[in-house]
Amino acid sequence: MKVVDHLESFEKPTYAVVTIGTFDGVHIGHQTILKRLVSEAKKHNGKSILITFWPHPRFILNKDADKLKLLSTFDEKVNMVADLGVDYILKIAFTPEFSNLSAEEFVRQILVDKVGTKKLFIGYDHHFGNNREGNIHFLHKHADEYGFEVNEISKQEIDHIGISSTKIRNTLESGEIHLANSLLGRNYSIKGKVIDGNKKGRSIGFPTANISIPESYKLLPADGAYAVKAVIDSQSFNGMLNIGFKPTVDGSKRTIEVHLFNFDADIYGKEIVVEFVKALRKELKFASIEDLKLQLQKDKKAAMEILS
Repeated sequence: MKVVDHLESFEKPTYAVVTIGTFDGVHIGHQTILKRLVSEAKKHNGKSILITFWPHPRFILNKDADKLKLLSTFDEKVNMVADLGVDYILKIAFTPEFSNLSAEEFVRQILVDKVGTKKLFIGYDHHFGNNREGNIHFLHKHADEYGFEVNEISKQEIDHIGISSTKIRNTLESGEIHLANSLLGRNYSIKGKVIDGNKKGRSIGFPTANISIPESYKLLPADGAYAVKAVIDSQSFNGMLNIGFKPTVDGSKRTIEVHLFNFDADIYGKEIVVEFVKALRKELKFASIEDLKLQLQKDKKAAMEILS
C-alpha cells in the first residue's frame, strides 16, 4: 500500500474505487467498508483508495479539540488499513482553508479531477464539505454529472450492533476492554518508549517498565490493572499493566507501567507495543505496601491464567 501525502503527485488509476472518512480505530464497521472497497477494485482490475484527513477534522473545527482522544495514531491507522489490502491512502491535510471547500468543490476538485473516481463507497450518515452540506442524497442527485457510481454503505451493514468510534472510546474510558476489543476486531493497543521511573516496583518484587506515549491525543483506557501482551524488538511477552496514579506509593501523576512475566533485561529507550487483553480490576489505594504486594500477586496469577 502507498500513502500519498500530496494529491499533486498522485497518478490517477484507470479505475478508482474510493471511500472517504477519518476511520479512527479501523473498527469492524470500517473493515466491512474497506473489504468491499478492495473486492470491488479487484473486480474491475482497478485500485482501492481511502481518502482520509489529518489532523482529525475535530482538532481544527472544535473548540474542545484538546479533549478529543483518538483510538489510533495516523501510523497505526496506516498499518491497519494496509493489512486489509487497500492500495492507496490519500492523506489530505485538514486545514481551516480546506474546511471551507463546498461539497461541490470537494467532489469536483478532489474526487473527479485529482482522483478520477469511478465508484464511490460512502456511509449512510457521512457528511462532507463546508457546513457538512454534502451527503449521500447530494451525491445521488449529482452522480450522473460527476461521472461516477455512488454506492451507499447502509446502516444495517456497518451499524447492526451499534458500532462507532465514539462508542469504542466510551467503552475504553470505562474500562470495558473486552467489549472494545470485540468492536475493534482486535486487542486495543498503545505504542510508546520505555522511560526511567522511580523503581519502586522493583523494591517490592514487581519491576515495571514505565511507558511514555508521544501522541497526547492517544486514548488511554480507564485507570486500573490489565492483563496484556507486549512486543519489544519483535519479541512477545505476557504481563500486567497499571494505568493510574499509584495512590498507595505515590499519587502525584498518572503513569503507564507494565510488569512483564519472566523478564529481566534493560529496555530503557526501546519502543514497546502493548495490547490490552482483559481488565483485572480498578485502581485501588491499599492500607500498606504489604497489602499492595499481596494484591499484585493475585493480579499476576489472574493475568497468567487469562493469557495462557
